[in-house]
Amino acid sequence: MPLQKKFGTAPVFFTAISTILGAILFLRFGFAVGTLGFWGVILIILLGHLVTIPTALAISELATNKRVLGGGEYFIISRSFGLNIGATIGIALYLSQAISVAFYVIAFTEAFQFFFDFIANKFDFVLPRQVISLPVMAGLSYLILKKGAGMGVKALYIVVGILFISLIMFFLGTTGHATTSDFGLANAEFRNGQDFFLVFAIVFPAFTGMTAGVGLSGDLRNPSKSIPLGTTLATLSGMIIYFFIVYKLAMSVTPEELTANQLIMAKIALGGSVIIPLGLAASTFSSALGSVMVAPRTMQALAADKSFPTKKINSWLATEHKGEPRNASLLTIIIAFVFVALGDVNAVASIISMFFMVTYGSICLISFLNHFGTSPSYRPSFKSKWFISLIGFIVAVWVMFKIDSLYAVIAFIIMSLLYLYIARVNKERKGLQSIFANAIYQMNRNIQVYLQKTNNESANEWRPSAICISEDTFERNEVFRFLNWISYMYGFGTFLHLIKDYYSTTTFEKSKEITQQIIKRFDHIENHVYIDTLISPSYTSAIAQAIQMPGIAGMENNMVIFEYDKQSGKNLNNIIDNFAMVRSGDFDVCILASTGKHIEFVQGIHVWIKSSDQYNANLMILLSFIILGHPDWKKSTIKIFEICQKSEIEEVRQRLEKMVVSGRLPITTQNIEIIEQPENISYKKIINDRSANAALTMIGFREETLKHEKEALFSGYDSIGTTLFVNSQDIKEIT
Repeated sequence: MPLQKKFGTAPVFFTAISTILGAILFLRFGFAVGTLGFWGVILIILLGHLVTIPTALAISELATNKRVLGGGEYFIISRSFGLNIGATIGIALYLSQAISVAFYVIAFTEAFQFFFDFIANKFDFVLPRQVISLPVMAGLSYLILKKGAGMGVKALYIVVGILFISLIMFFLGTTGHATTSDFGLANAEFRNGQDFFLVFAIVFPAFTGMTAGVGLSGDLRNPSKSIPLGTTLATLSGMIIYFFIVYKLAMSVTPEELTANQLIMAKIALGGSVIIPLGLAASTFSSALGSVMVAPRTMQALAADKSFPTKKINSWLATEHKGEPRNASLLTIIIAFVFVALGDVNAVASIISMFFMVTYGSICLISFLNHFGTSPSYRPSFKSKWFISLIGFIVAVWVMFKIDSLYAVIAFIIMSLLYLYIARVNKERKGLQSIFANAIYQMNRNIQVYLQKTNNESANEWRPSAICISEDTFERNEVFRFLNWISYMYGFGTFLHLIKDYYSTTTFEKSKEITQQIIKRFDHIENHVYIDTLISPSYTSAIAQAIQMPGIAGMENNMVIFEYDKQSGKNLNNIIDNFAMVRSGDFDVCILASTGKHIEFVQGIHVWIKSSDQYNANLMILLSFIILGHPDWKKSTIKIFEICQKSEIEEVRQRLEKMVVSGRLPITTQNIEIIEQPENISYKKIINDRSANAALTMIGFREETLKHEKEALFSGYDSIGTTLFVNSQDIKEIT
């Protein structure tokens, strides 16, 4: 049985503040002030906190919206972006935390510089740092494996106490330079601006500790209280202490001494030769202790979510012993030992910072999207502002590339490959969770309302917003493919599968199942069509319902697509009977005659025009251009045929060529063929002869002709394949 969760706010605060006031503060702040001057380092602190403060506020907000369980930052990210993306960032976060243990242990050895100097001077022998770092790592491992986080937290209080005493002694100390210096805010410098981001990269790891305490979320009595309070207080306290330390350094020592001595704080502090190395030891040990407590809990949460390839691995890493993630701790210690043995993780430090920045940016992005999505379930008791979270996300990404563009690219490549692998292993966990959906819903709603208010649809910028009703979805797929062709780049399509029945609980459940079946049916193709089902007792009532539906693109539907089987003529009568009803709504109408035969796309699209039928001509040409934008048709061409009287041939040719040139259509003049109307040869025979091998043939028809000829209008095209009959409700302008 796991132990009862017992920690309050203090461990969150102390874990974070001990990491914030860590090795970088003692070893690198003097160099930073000496290089950039007082105002240069103040600017670094402010820029760093443009990431950390929004992240702290975002974490506080997210932690008070729902209970944060084990895994801290990983839990927040995975429950917002989905388990696959969450696992990708979580693994990177875990590695950063695990390697950070080694980083802090190695930095801990700097507190024993006096010992290494003594050995070098006395025996003329350079003692390797591992003499100190490996035993310290072993002691830290024993503490965590045998005593657990409870003992770790107790030790944390002791080392944080030492840390604060050392800082107090630093502020109480003075130097000869300080007594004679005229340093003040008015004459403080900002120098060597060209080195700003170089120094920023060295100092920035000091800011990455503010989320360290979040990893204890699974061991807190009240995470929604302790995480916001502890994290925010540590972040703000750390920033204020930084300001005073920078001021003290700038006024106490010359720039030359600051850059030459990495433990310059020892020269300034009262009893500095003892207290500052002791403070450095305390800060680095507490940071290592915080990381070695947090990293296993991140790994345990990852394993509990089955993020790894086999059940055995997940089970082993998720196992607890007396409430402690024993196996995950063992793995963390092994990783840390490897890097401690290497003795230098400077090459790894930048990539660690990148992964931390990815985590911070992700948390800020989650907060921003939750604000933008305005989900009813998002009700945090602590609220940040959307623009603060957005600033945090933007600055995090920008800073990554400013620190080191190569490492930033490497970090993104590694995480992309990791995501592809995790998504492959966990195929059943697809896509992002509702956080993006809510944001998209809000954006779509606002766009639709805007378009309705401004009546933004322009006759000069026509595009199809088509709706298709079919009850033969599982018999033929030609009409769905056609709808997908026009929806790929320029148009919008809604496909409705008709269920002929009365609306009831049974049919409603059936409709949901069928919708999923259809989505799966077309899952193998790049689909740009919105799919749904429609329950209606008759074909006529279904059409009446469908044509009154709003368009999915924020504009009203302007086209209805019908389909029938060319061989049997099935459904053609229904289409003819309901044509007048559809046209009363000013819809363009396309009727697809499906053959069920394979389409040879390279044979092209043939568009047949009559000189007396300009209403349909422009719509067919525009549709052929739109269809050609789909990858299926990338090697295809458009060919235009027009039949006219001999006296009209030259005029028709000039009109078509001018339209093609002015409309910038991908049609060559060689693909425009003007045919003189021969005597005693029917229009249909000419089409059968010329378009027998075409991939798709388009033929216009008029409403009056349909009323008189009915089914005969569509018959007589036996030699050609898939055919689209087009009726336009007005002349489409090609500009």
